Amino acid sequence: MEQESISMEVVNPQAAGVDIGSRSHWVAVGQSEQDVREYRVFNQDLFSMADWLKEKSIKTVAMESTGTYWQNLYLVLISKGFEVILCNGKFTKNIKGKKTDIKDCQWIQKLHTLGLLTGSFLPEGKTEELRTYYRHRSNLLHSAASASKKMQKYLRLLNLRLDLVVRDICGLTGLLIIRVICEGETDPQKLTALCH
Repeated sequence: MEQESISMEVVNPQAAGVDIGSRSHWVAVGQSEQDVREYRVFNQDLFSMADWLKEKSIKTVAMESTGTYWQNLYLVLISKGFEVILCNGKFTKNIKGKKTDIKDCQWIQKLHTLGLLTGSFLPEGKTEELRTYYRHRSNLLHSAASASKKMQKYLRLLNLRLDLVVRDICGLTGLLIIRVICEGETDPQKLTALCH
């Protein structure tokens, strides 16, 4: 019985694949050894990569969304006119064989050439800016809550149970009482008089 070979149609003939790293990025424009290059993560290296991709007549680039390491390269490639597909890493994992950066970028390139990768959602400029502000605000609130818990813990260790007397030790009354205690006041009557 003859076995049929399965061949897939090339959807993106001018495609590259990038394996994103913290110190360097590996980029493949084909499946041979000379089709792979390593570039460091500094600006001049990212622009060199873009120039090499232009020389190789690449139109579209796929890469994994690894941490925040992809962001600078993404912006450089977009500014140079490439179509960039940012993919979730679980869709680009090469299951077989030993994992190497070279094999990974070639695998991403192959998947992208065959049209098997879909891009992650990336919001437009204003939405991204709003998301950045929202995340920053959320981080500030988390930091404030963490600082408040530490303050309560240290006051408890000093046997100053201000949390039993004042609802919010970081509120107007709580901070005023803490400030006066830090200045040396210990008279409970005087401290109670500071309640707002």
